[in-house]
Amino acid sequence: MGFVDPLTALIVSFAFLGILVYKRVNLGVTLTFTAILLSLLSMEFGEIPNVFFKTSTDALTISLVSATFGIMLLSQLYKETEVVKTMSQSLSDIVKNSKLVVSLLPAVIGLLPVAGGALMSAPLIEAEANKLELKEGKKTYANIWFRHTIFPVYPMSQVLILTAALTSMSLTSLIMRQIPVAIVMIAVGYLIAFWKVSTVKNEIEKGNLGANLKSLLTTFSPILAMIFAVAVLSIDVSIAAFIGVAVLLLIARPTLNTFSIPFRSKAIYGVTLAAYGAMLLRNVTIASGVSDFFGEIIAQGNVNEVVLLLIVPAVLGFLVGSPSGGIAISVPMLAGTLNFMPNAAGLLYITAYLGYLGAPTHLCLVLTADYFKCPLGRLYRYMVPSLAISFVTAILVYFLI
Repeated sequence: MGFVDPLTALIVSFAFLGILVYKRVNLGVTLTFTAILLSLLSMEFGEIPNVFFKTSTDALTISLVSATFGIMLLSQLYKETEVVKTMSQSLSDIVKNSKLVVSLLPAVIGLLPVAGGALMSAPLIEAEANKLELKEGKKTYANIWFRHTIFPVYPMSQVLILTAALTSMSLTSLIMRQIPVAIVMIAVGYLIAFWKVSTVKNEIEKGNLGANLKSLLTTFSPILAMIFAVAVLSIDVSIAAFIGVAVLLLIARPTLNTFSIPFRSKAIYGVTLAAYGAMLLRNVTIASGVSDFFGEIIAQGNVNEVVLLLIVPAVLGFLVGSPSGGIAISVPMLAGTLNFMPNAAGLLYITAYLGYLGAPTHLCLVLTADYFKCPLGRLYRYMVPSLAISFVTAILVYFLI
């Protein structure tokens, strides 16, 4: 036993976590220090080094941390080499329908999981949104919503990779369960964003079509290489991420200074630390017995599994403003009560993700609303029904698939 009982340790640790989140401390620092505090409060001092050593040397942790670093490096290099601008411009030049451009551009940029990355696509869709005469609320909604429809099924999503690692599920099984949700999200987003909006078609010069297709395929090839390596060749995500980096370097041929910029960025290390902190918090919660204690409390209350999977991850994702944070906290809390089969792991992932998607602490949401000068109340007019339909779809998938 530690210095205090499990309930007190849990309350104090997560109150500390809440304070750090409120103060906008980096998520990696927040999760790691919360794990350290929880271990000091709930474990014998001599047991603590073992948990830290096990976490640091565990193959799953090493793979997760390496994959996260590689994906973030790729994202930063896409931005610094301006290959992402070429990719988005090629797409804009190929697609004639302005509605499709407004839908696709945020999704394509969304393949680069950069914090606040919706701000990258906002300027790119603005001209097309103006052609459609979209108001500020719908511009903001379209940019946020379509950026995030890709992540439930994107195999290089750090959140999916983290969920698979924490619940011991295969990445493929999680993705397969999210396909219906992603389809519904895309359909709902299209209907709400473009309801009673007239279609505008752009004139495309035929002579440039081949050049634009070649440019799009070339700039998209690093991401395609990663997906192919994971989905077809069954290569570990941590290796696939660096394959993507290698392909991008061959395409962009950046200078040494450009290549070094991501390594000087705090963001890449902060997100990587978050992956380690999530695994550490999970292992401390289990090793200390806090997970079992919390599970007994839930069991005594006879709370339905579906209710737990809906409320706990969604609320935590909303409060923390991060799907990774919501999942990192939810899994160890619920591990003593639930058996994480594919349906439970899938529902936990999507509810944490949807809770985060609509959170006012969600960086993409805040930055996009600020860019388009859109009051949050006007944005939530579109977000709330979209999230509600997505939640219902997730519940149906849990029961039917």
